[in-house]
Amino acid sequence: MKVIVVFFIHFAPFIYLLLVLGMIFGIRRLVLARSEKREAIYGLEREIAHNHSNQAITALTLIGFLAMAEFVIIVFLGPNLPALAQLPTSTINAVAVPTSTISPELMGTLGARTPDVTATTQISGCVPEVINITFPKAGDEIKGSITLIGDANIPNFGFYKYEFSPRDSESWSAVEANRKSVINDKLGTWDTSAIPQGDYQLRLVVTDNQGNELPPCTIPVRIKTP
Repeated sequence: MKVIVVFFIHFAPFIYLLLVLGMIFGIRRLVLARSEKREAIYGLEREIAHNHSNQAITALTLIGFLAMAEFVIIVFLGPNLPALAQLPTSTINAVAVPTSTISPELMGTLGARTPDVTATTQISGCVPEVINITFPKAGDEIKGSITLIGDANIPNFGFYKYEFSPRDSESWSAVEANRKSVINDKLGTWDTSAIPQGDYQLRLVVTDNQGNELPPCTIPVRIKTP
């Protein structure tokens, strides 16, 4: 599903160009069929012209449906795809190389800017101005609806999402996703009102436009019942 959506988003200009050319051809075919029908003298000629007209109308209807489907994928399905996937995902080791291939340019950026992280901070993968959560801070106590601030800014940016899970758990739940890169600004909101009080992990996951997912920025937080 994800691969299909990425394909239709990435090649959207070419798909729309093909659909426009198909629509022009279909309209031309319809006009010619109508002209044939007006000039037809015999019943067989009229029947053939009528069939040509129906074929053109069917083709135009199909093209219109495909154009609408492409529009829905780009505007609605694409931005919300990560948030729709509520299935648990395994925890990614922040010091390991992701299974997807990451460009040397991006690896150089991360390598040059990765901060020192100690085990006691329970922070992993956070790189200022690249992949980072600046609010809430690690260990903060939060309640109700909060605004997340941070960075989601990588070469060939695709989209980002943020997720949470109970502490020491590998079951992540997506909160929200966005296709706009962010530098020290609002990532989104998180309503914790319905989440039981306790210790949790919050992570920011950034994916490039080729579908390569980078090691996430993960911080610990404590949710308190309002």
